[in-house]
Amino acid sequence: MEKINIGGQAVLEGVMMRAPRAMAIAVRRPSGEIVIKREAMPPLSERYPIVKLPILRGAVALFTSLVLGIKALNFSANEAIVEEENGEEKKEELSSWALAGTMATAFGFGIGLFFFLPLYLTKLLVPVIGDNNIVFNLVDGVIRVVVFLLYIWSISRMKDIRRVFQYHGAEHKTIFAFENGADLTLESVKRFSRLHPRCGTSFLLIVMLVSIAVFSLIPKAWPFVAKALSRIVLLPLIAGISYEFLKWSARNDRHPLVRMVIAPGLALQRMTTREPDDDQIEVAIRSVKEALDENNGYSDDRIVV
Repeated sequence: MEKINIGGQAVLEGVMMRAPRAMAIAVRRPSGEIVIKREAMPPLSERYPIVKLPILRGAVALFTSLVLGIKALNFSANEAIVEEENGEEKKEELSSWALAGTMATAFGFGIGLFFFLPLYLTKLLVPVIGDNNIVFNLVDGVIRVVVFLLYIWSISRMKDIRRVFQYHGAEHKTIFAFENGADLTLESVKRFSRLHPRCGTSFLLIVMLVSIAVFSLIPKAWPFVAKALSRIVLLPLIAGISYEFLKWSARNDRHPLVRMVIAPGLALQRMTTREPDDDQIEVAIRSVKEALDENNGYSDDRIVV
């Protein structure tokens, strides 16, 4: 059977795993029970072959990952925080409008924090750094990376986020075990690293670096508002280029030069992952097994972990 590629995402008290044609979410309730949601997900390329094109497929993958990620977080929040009333479990589901609002707010916050704020701060530094376009974009890129690292560091100190980062580590360990043909058992999975070269954290860092080069194409004579809005327009291009680089590096991760290039992303994962406990690994194993079962042997392109 052709190799099946698996990706995933840590959620609240659980893990979402994606196979090429399916996804599964496993969440541990406060009672200790593991609840599962699984769903068939036929690739968009079946209906729209154009999305297989390089660069474009990266932009599509980013958008679909955002939508699926928000849905997975919604499911996990509803299952992980189940209250009991008169001896019966009670939970409230977010409406579609609430889900869309949450996604829009999160996306807007990310754009403002990681793209608009660095641009504004760099603009304030023009009397110091001058108006050279290359210097301007380098300073803007450095500020963006620093803001990103400070953001990751600050949220990693929150108790609830640390648990999510533990599930992130469990997700990576389980995927590593599967990719190496190891048994999907607790003792087997525990042996593997929590740092994975195909991680979404590494992808975000690549996006930060690629954006430095892409944003340098924006004419320096443009007004601030035009520069800011153009960054939103260029996001799909940046995501597409970053996705292609991530796929290439994952295929060649044994080459010494590639190892050097991906080292910063792996180092960053020391912040965004934590060593999981046995219960968290058990949830990740259950999730990947359910995804593989729903996937039914189908194989396709790599998925970002």
